[in-house]
Amino acid sequence: MTRKKVKLAFITNDSARKATLKKRKKGLMKKVSELSTLCGIDACAIIYSPYENQPEVWPSTAGAQRVVAQFKRMPEMEQSKKMVNQEGFIRQRIAKASEQLKKQHKENREKEITEVMYQCLTGKGLHSLILTDLNDLAWLLDQKLKEISKKMEDLKKAAPPAAAASQPAAAAAPQEDGIDLGQRPPPQWFAEWMMSNNQQMGFEHGGGGGGGGAEEMMMPAFNENHHPIPMWPAPGGAFFP
Repeated sequence: MTRKKVKLAFITNDSARKATLKKRKKGLMKKVSELSTLCGIDACAIIYSPYENQPEVWPSTAGAQRVVAQFKRMPEMEQSKKMVNQEGFIRQRIAKASEQLKKQHKENREKEITEVMYQCLTGKGLHSLILTDLNDLAWLLDQKLKEISKKMEDLKKAAPPAAAASQPAAAAAPQEDGIDLGQRPPPQWFAEWMMSNNQQMGFEHGGGGGGGGAEEMMMPAFNENHHPIPMWPAPGGAFFP
């Protein structure tokens, strides 16, 4: 079960205050002893009480005197570096509470202006807003735009590079000396061969021969190796005689 938070204030009831002193004093002595043992430091505790004539000292009177003498040998600035009294402690608490209150006011105001912004998006006009509200609304819109721009920049940086095209570009036709071989003119021997074949076909198909004008099949030509010369060019426009 969670311990109930104790209100930090003076206990007005005498019997309750006395019982609290006895219980807290015992706990304080135990904590000082544990701190000294676990951390290996010099520590002492001196507690004065209106219910006892002599103060209660830990670990002993001689031990407490030695620690106090060691403390007094320190420079004055070091002695009061982290020391606070009741007034200083309360001032620190007030300053901390004021900062928390200021932060809460800012968060509440931002939520109010955000609600106004959403109402404007639904079609509600701005005629009912005062100058302070308009200034806060402009500030909030500017902040939201900055957040959106930053988010877009982060997404652009995190995006992977664009993938290359899946299909390669069409290969260009091979070139030689700046001339496209796919459109290279036929060699001289091919032109002469075609001319001779055309003349032969004219003689055979022209009716002057013994065929009486009958169409005959043109036989392929042969090269010096007795291989037939193809009638059509090979891929790429080259011929192989």
